[in-house]
Amino acid sequence: MNELESTARSLVRKGKGLLAADESTNTIKKRFDAAGVDCTEETRREYRELLFTAPEVENYISGVIMYDETIRQKSSDGEPLAALLAARGIMPGIKVDRGASGLPGFPGEKITEGLDGLADRFREYKDFGAKFAKWRAIISIGAAIPTRLCIDSNAEALARYAAVTQEAGLVPIVEPEVLMDGSHGIERCEEATLAALKGVFSALLEHRVALEGALLKPNMVLSGKSCHEQAGVDEVAERTVRVLRRTVPAALPGIVFLSGGQSAELATAHLNAMNAMGGHPWELSFSFSRALQEPVLKAWKGEASNAPLARKVFAHRAKCNGAARFGKYSRSMETPAA
Repeated sequence: MNELESTARSLVRKGKGLLAADESTNTIKKRFDAAGVDCTEETRREYRELLFTAPEVENYISGVIMYDETIRQKSSDGEPLAALLAARGIMPGIKVDRGASGLPGFPGEKITEGLDGLADRFREYKDFGAKFAKWRAIISIGAAIPTRLCIDSNAEALARYAAVTQEAGLVPIVEPEVLMDGSHGIERCEEATLAALKGVFSALLEHRVALEGALLKPNMVLSGKSCHEQAGVDEVAERTVRVLRRTVPAALPGIVFLSGGQSAELATAHLNAMNAMGGHPWELSFSFSRALQEPVLKAWKGEASNAPLARKVFAHRAKCNGAARFGKYSRSMETPAA
């Protein structure tokens, strides 16, 4: 437990957060297609090596969540990508869920799969250098959903995953994501997020998961993506922190937010506003995927000649979020020169 707690606290140490580079092949293909990049095993390797070798990102990135394909890959110099990260003081982690499928009898709701054989997979991932893991559950908002059964079923799966992860000697990152898709107002998101987190922590305690050696990766409380009235930065921060204070025990070392489809600058602004409030019992950090990577993909476009610029773009986004960890980010950091 001492090692697990030390790892968890190291992942959320001041000024740092996580890069989520764990997109499935299907997901990253969609992002590559949007950027005009051919999606092959080699281009995926090149892209992730580009991210992992960006200048000075170890000052702001404490860990990287990897996909199964990525943790097995090597750099252009023949070094395992996980070892490349570790040499920079960045902890390698691994996504272990196998995606979500429809919850039978509950239209519009999903359950995440992947518990079978998880302990055996962890033995292999530890050999590759993984220090922590992640499992994502999906909670949708719609007419009469989320249901209690959907929340409880996903909370149970998250707790079982977390218990197996700790038994294997890795830190579990627990990700119950309330999706921002929909036209609902921010009040509905707050209500659903509150219910989801209550269910998750009840299940974690039932499964005897040691919270001191775990991390939470939740959504921020946001207006639905297609809602005509979008909540401001301060309201998002206030509602998100209120939900966390009502549900998350102080024993947990930290919370690493997902960006969930927000723009890069808006996700950073929301994180900054929460940290500027101060006085939290846990570290408020980030585990962004799209909000860190989308500007990088636009700069790279699959061209080797664009790689230096793309690395600088990623380093800039990492630096902005590092500042947000202290509540010291400002829009002036987003100048064209920066």
